Amino acid sequence: MEVQTEKSYFDGGLLQLIGWQILGGLITALTFGICYPWAICMIYRWEAKHTVINGRRLRFDGTAMQLFGNWIKWILLTIITLGIYGFWLNIKLIQWKTKHTVFAD
Repeated sequence: MEVQTEKSYFDGGLLQLIGWQILGGLITALTFGICYPWAICMIYRWEAKHTVINGRRLRFDGTAMQLFGNWIKWILLTIITLGIYGFWLNIKLIQWKTKHTVFAD
């Protein structure tokens, strides 16, 4: 018996990604980094919207305010530990992103 699986794919385009990254960079620069979590969420939302896993589209439901709270905590921990916690920042960001990525349907 053969198991039928749906295809997984990403249907976002390069120009779209560049546009979102430029917008995120501008917003981050104009706010002196305060809106960086917003830029991150904007890019994650775009990535999830264009990702299909086994025929099911993804959706990112995280908000900039949620990330901002974590961001402040992570920055403080990095300062307190004299930079050591910084090694875990990328892992923490991936964990947060994954926690807020769900199937759209």
